[in-house]
Amino acid sequence: MPALPSWLTEPLWDQFAVLLPERPEYHPDHPLGCHRRRISDRIIFDKMLQLLCFGCSYEAIADTTCSAATIRSRRDEWIRLGVFARLKQIALDAYDRIVGLVLDQIAVDGSITKAPGAVRWPGVPRSTAANRA
Repeated sequence: MPALPSWLTEPLWDQFAVLLPERPEYHPDHPLGCHRRRISDRIIFDKMLQLLCFGCSYEAIADTTCSAATIRSRRDEWIRLGVFARLKQIALDAYDRIVGLVLDQIAVDGSITKAPGAVRWPGVPRSTAANRA
C-alpha cells in the first residue's frame, strides 16, 4: 500500500529525479565487470516517503526490495550531493509562485504564562505560593 497517492508522488519524483546524477546499473570498478544491480533510486525515494509519512524506523520499512542499510546509505549520498537542499529550494519557489511568501509582512509573537490552578480538589490545601497572591 503506498504511503501517498500517485497523483502526489509522481510530480515529486519528477522534480527529484532531475536532481539526481546519472549512475550506471552496475558498478564500473568491479573486478569481474558485474555485481549486484544498483537498487533503483525510485524504490529508495518511495521508501523515504514512507519513512516521512509513517515515522517508523528504517528496519520497519526495509523489505525484499531494499535493506535498511541501503536506504540509509542512499540518503547519506543524496545529502552529500545536496539533493535535498535543492529540492527544498524548489519547493519554496513553487510555494512562492502558487501561494506567495510575503516574508516582510510576517509578525511572530509568543508568550509563555503559567496557567492558574483551576481545579481545587476537596481536602487538598492550596500551595503556599497561591496563598500569598
